[in-house]
This record gives sequence, C-alpha cells and structure tokens, in this order.
Amino acid sequence: MRTHAQAVIIGGGVVGCSILYHLAKAGWTEVVLLERDELTSGSTWHAAANIHGLHDSTNISRLQHYTMTLYKELEEETGQSCGVFQPGSLYLAQTEEREHQLRLQEAKARRYGMNFHEVSRDEAERLHPLVDYDGIRCIMYEPDGGNVDPSGVTNAYALGARQRGAEIIRFCPVTATEQQPDGTWIVRTEKGDIRTPWVVNAAGLWAREVAAMAGVSLPLIPTEHQYFVTETIAEIAAMDRRLPSVADRDGEYYLRQEGQGLLVGAYEKDMRFWAEDGTPQGFGHELFADDLERIEPNMMRAIDRVPVVGEAGIKRVINGPMIWSPDSSALFGPVPELTGYFCCCGIIPGFSQSGGLGRLAAEWMVEGEPSLDLFGWDLARYGHWAGKAFTKARVADQYAHRFKIHFPGEERDAGRPVRTRPAHAMQAAMGAKFGLNYGWEHPLFFDETTDDSAGFTRQPWWEAVGREARMLRDKTGIIDISNFAKYRVTGAGAEDWLNALFPNRMPTSIGRSCLTPLIGKRGGVAGDFTVTKLAEDEFWILGGGAAERFHQRFFRALPLPDGTTFESLTEATCGFNVAGPEARTLLSRLTNADLSNDAFPFFRSQRITVAGVDCVAIRVSFTGDLGWELHCAEADQIALYTALLDAGKAVGAGPVGSRALMSLRLEKGYGSWGRDYSPEYWPQESGLDGLIRTDKDFLNKDSWLKIKDIPAREEMVLLSIDAKNADASGGEPIFLPDGTPIGQVSSGGYGYSVGQSLALAYVKAGQVAPGDTLHVAILGQPHTARRLAKPPFDPEGHRLRDLQAEPA
Repeated sequence: MRTHAQAVIIGGGVVGCSILYHLAKAGWTEVVLLERDELTSGSTWHAAANIHGLHDSTNISRLQHYTMTLYKELEEETGQSCGVFQPGSLYLAQTEEREHQLRLQEAKARRYGMNFHEVSRDEAERLHPLVDYDGIRCIMYEPDGGNVDPSGVTNAYALGARQRGAEIIRFCPVTATEQQPDGTWIVRTEKGDIRTPWVVNAAGLWAREVAAMAGVSLPLIPTEHQYFVTETIAEIAAMDRRLPSVADRDGEYYLRQEGQGLLVGAYEKDMRFWAEDGTPQGFGHELFADDLERIEPNMMRAIDRVPVVGEAGIKRVINGPMIWSPDSSALFGPVPELTGYFCCCGIIPGFSQSGGLGRLAAEWMVEGEPSLDLFGWDLARYGHWAGKAFTKARVADQYAHRFKIHFPGEERDAGRPVRTRPAHAMQAAMGAKFGLNYGWEHPLFFDETTDDSAGFTRQPWWEAVGREARMLRDKTGIIDISNFAKYRVTGAGAEDWLNALFPNRMPTSIGRSCLTPLIGKRGGVAGDFTVTKLAEDEFWILGGGAAERFHQRFFRALPLPDGTTFESLTEATCGFNVAGPEARTLLSRLTNADLSNDAFPFFRSQRITVAGVDCVAIRVSFTGDLGWELHCAEADQIALYTALLDAGKAVGAGPVGSRALMSLRLEKGYGSWGRDYSPEYWPQESGLDGLIRTDKDFLNKDSWLKIKDIPAREEMVLLSIDAKNADASGGEPIFLPDGTPIGQVSSGGYGYSVGQSLALAYVKAGQVAPGDTLHVAILGQPHTARRLAKPPFDPEGHRLRDLQAEPA
C-alpha cells in the first residue's frame, strides 16, 4: 500500500470508483481508494440502476448525458461489461404541468443535441404494448434510456483506474483523517497510513461518519427504499426485443423490464428513516424486511397503467437503504473551511450521474474548478443551520414527493422556519409569504388573501407582486435585504488585501464604493460584490447571501496581512432598501443627514442615524431606482422597520418582497449572480470586463489573462418576449426563427412597470443584433422575442442618479 498519494478516496461504491477513474484519466495516477468492505457494499449493489439523460437542470442533463455515453466507452476500454441495456424510456404526462415539463425538456434536448422527442400513441403502443395509455396527454421517448448492472459498472471504473496506475485497497476501513499543519492529510487505517493533499469522502451510507473524523457535519440521513421484481410474464418472454422503461411520474412509481419480468419501484408517502444516529459499521450487503403494504397505493397505480403487473407473481423484493440530502441533490465539492477535503455524497440516481460527478470532481481537484456551474449541488449551499431536524423534515418531504415537479421558484415548507430575523412575526402579520435563502426566511411578497404557489404559468400571487413593483416605481418601496451577505475587513492591510482579491480597484476615499466581480480559476465570474470604504482602515463587502459559504473558498485563498481582520456580519446585521422616487422624502423625515445629490451622491456611503438607529447607508438600489440601502444591528431591525413603514404612509410607500425586486432589476437589465453571472461565463460575455483592472494583481489574474483577448463565445442580452400566461424563468432554450439553437435564458420574469415579459439570456456572440427576432421555448413552445438595445426602464440611469432627463 502506498504511503503517499495525490488523493485518497474513501468509499468503493460506484461514485468513489468513478472519481478514482477520472482522477487517473486526468493524469493523477498515484491515487488510492480505500473500501471498508467489498466494492459496491452499502447502497450501490442493490440499486435499480436506471439511467436517463434529461433533468430540469440543464447542467445536470449535460452530466447525465455524459454518463450515459461513457458506459459503452468503458466497456471497450476495459473489457469489463457494464451490463448496459438501452431499449429507451417512455415519459408519460397525465397532467398539464407534467406536459409543460416534458415539452421544456424536449426543447432543451434540441438545444444540446440530445435524443429526446415526442411520439404518438400509436408509436408508444408499438414500443411498449403492455402500457394502457388512456388519460395520457403527452408521450416523450428517450431512445438511450435504460439500465445498467451496478456491479459491472463499478468494476469497470475500478479496472479502468487500476490500468492507469491507481490502487484499490479492499477490507481497509479508515480509522482517522488528520489534517497536518501544512494543510495535507494523514489517512489512518489498520493496514497503514497514507499522507495526501486530498481526502475524498465518497463513503455513501457512511459519509456522515467519515466526515465527522475531519470535524465536518453533513446534512444527510438514510431511508429505506423498496422495489420488486415480478416472475416471468408470458408476453415479455414471447418478445424478441427488450421493452423500454416507463417513467409515469404522475403515478409515483418507476417501471422497467428485468429478465423476463418487470421491476417496479416506488417512493411512498409512508416512508421510513433508517440509522438516523449513524450507519452501523458492520452493515454491508444486508437488506431490510419486505414491507410491500407501504407501497401498495403506488403499486395499484402501476397495475392500472400496466395491467400485467397485477397478474404476475412477485419473484423478489429489494428493501435497502439510500442516503439523502435535504434537497435530494448531491453534496459536492471541497469543504470551504478546510484545505484539501472533498465530498461527493448523497447521490440518489447514482448510475445516471456517476460519470459526470467523477469527471467534475477530477476537474475541481486537478484544475481548480469544474467546467460546469453546479452551485445547486455544491455542499456550500448548506451551512451550520442545516441541522438534523431540518434535514429529517426535508428528506421526508423529498422522498415522499420524489416525482413531484420542482417548479421554478418553488418554496417548500418542510423543516421551516430555521432562521428568522426579529421582524419575521411582524412581516407575517402584514401578510408576508416567505422564501428560504441560505436558511433565512425572507419575504417574497405581501398579501393577506393570497397564498404562495408554484407552477410553470403565472400564479395567483402575480398580481400582488405587480402591485408592489408599481408602488415602488410610482412612490417608494421598503425591501428587506437582511439576507444579503455582509462582511467587514479592518486593519492597515485591508485595502491591499481587497485589491489582491478583487479585479477592480478598491475605493481610496472614505465614502466611496465600487462594483467588482470575483474571478474564478477558469477566468469566469465567481461572484459580484459591492465594496465600500467606511473609514481609513475599514471596508464593507456586500454580496449574494446564498453564496456566502461558497465564497469562503476564495476569501480563504489569500492570507490576511498582519493586523488585518475579516468577519462576516450577515448574522449580526439586518438591512432595508428604501427605493423609489419618494425615497429621499421618506428618509428625510427620519434623519438629519443631508441626503441631497451634492452631499450624498450615487454610490457613496455614510454612517447616519435613521429614527434613532445607527445605520450604514449606501446610496444604491438593485431596483435601478433612486434608493438607499440601510444596514443596522439585528437588535434594531424592528425599530428601524417600524419607523420606515410609518413614515412611508405619508408618501404612499409600503413593504416590497423579493419577487418584485427580481422583476424590477430585470427592467434595468441587471444581472444576478447564480442566475446570470456564473463561473461558466467569462466577464466579457457577462458585460463585467469593464470592472477589471489589469494594471494590478488580483486572485486568478493569470486565468483572466488567458481568456481576456479571446472573443466572447456568448453574450448576455436582454429580451422582450411575447408571452401571455407564462414568463421565462431560466434555462429555456432559444432558437433562431429557422429552428437553429442559439442560446438559453439565464433568468426571466414580468416587468410590471414597463408592461413586458423580460428575460436575460446568453446567445452566440455576434449573431443577434438589437431588434432581431428569436424564439424562446417557454413551456417548451416557441414564443417570439426580440433583443432590446437598452433596458426598458430608465435606460440612461436618470432615476438612479436622481438627474433631470435631457430635453428631447
């Protein structure tokens, strides 16, 4: 056994072996995988091992497509069979919403050259004559869908890795992972110790226990999951081909051929947790007792759709464990608080995703960053607030609603609230409906008579959000921005450290502010921030709250100078944005500070007192309107909010939620990180290259220099769309009128004050001029759109700066 390795992977399931294979393929041949038992023990060996390419997330579709095509290549490369069966998959829609989902996925498939298309009922009956298609609105077919052999795939990865020099040690449980002063790790086992710069936790059911050795807590919990296989079915035995699998997600089951029978699995409402306090060390290839009564409602729906299921005997039942994250997506990436500790845990459709996860994990460790933006899978989306009670409640909801559509902007109630601000009860009494942002409850909109809801089409709250948006544009609105991430850097070295971190030049005068991107390892946009100088040796940084833990990786990459401190203020402070044409009038009733243009210009900051509350005030607003951000101590939130609302009554102002804010920023064409700005896109593609100063050093400057003179591949544009009952939300493909794919929406919504359905989008650079017509696949159907030359609201920025417009 090696004593030194470039990486040590803990866990010999399909994901661990894929990571080992891809690291070796990337050139890291001195890598070791440690497995406590035999390869595939835990969850891998008993998986149904279905494979499919399409997902609601575009990037996950891309990595699943990569995985599906990899298996045949693995077989050719290693000579090890992966047991690949690809008779195709039929996707059935019983409801209008499911039809919208499938048509949108079909449009994405056309955008990315994937094989997924609609078939008629006649064609579906030819493909799978045992299905009763009554009541089905729409049928899609994925010719490459199917299933694989779990053991075959895992061993193919293992063999491919060994052929490249990787080492696999079975029956070798890890007893400790100890970080050394130089940042490397010692992985201790009964067979010896290994020193390595990278520990990879791919321990599956034991991911929590392995993480705890490094002082890390992962929000994971196992459940039981059942499927059964029928005896031989005569109609199948008589066929000379394999039947496609059936994805009848409205029926809440999955079904495919297994041997000469059928395999049927379900995610039942009456679910069961397992090993809540820790996975037993001796567990390996065991199963639980059958309990088919729990999944009987799902079975009956499967029998209604495929009647032969009800006529066949049951050959065997598999009831085994799976381990889930709170949103059923992987916990993926380096732990931000540690050096060299990587996680890839909580994967549910492992055989659809193993190849993509392995490739991206290898990219992250070898190259410093994955080629796809997978923030939705990044473990940094959860923080210390995601404790056991939250995780358990969310997993129960995810399991029981495994096949429920995840609508754009959907907020699920399970496990909430976790973190609230002092004004939460006050806002609830005002009719606020709340969303979740990095654990924080924040108002989405205010309306006592309208509940929150989610769907692909405009929802009942659409009008309530419109009233808030128009109120802010006509009068003024008060937006709770407490969930923004806020940091303070102090000390003599603060300015130098910030200049070494960010590519824009930091403000040198007290009260000045700047916008700046953060550059990733591949030269893309890893973040966007406002930085303001409040004192000679004090700066505040404001950024996206959901990305607070994600950005810690970048902040930790640069050591702080002696005597310089960095601290997060997000938990200790709250904030409000007072924005709209009457914002100055409102605030002038509550402060003695001079808010005139001369005394408090746009993008300046001051410490002022508002209604007796000490605030950091920054004259800026994401609405694109005249406005100030006011940041105060959390203990003062209610006092400040009460005063703002009371004073607002005189000018017709009121509370405004985040959904209206997202509409208002679209009217100005403002991008939002995590939606429109991403590490995948270069600054020159996102319109942020003007904020980069190449006459100074900054984090990942070398990456920027490599790509700065390369012409943009795509460019971010603003579109106005002819839409009547649904708006773009993000991910919708865009085509030229002749059907040629040309881009995709990054975010969208309705601009209430300008009366237009709007979207920010990335299209192939240089191919779409202002005024050109495009087709956006909202609900999977083409909607005519045109590129706008300027934002529809205040294109010259007169309102934002409170300037008089030039005479016509």
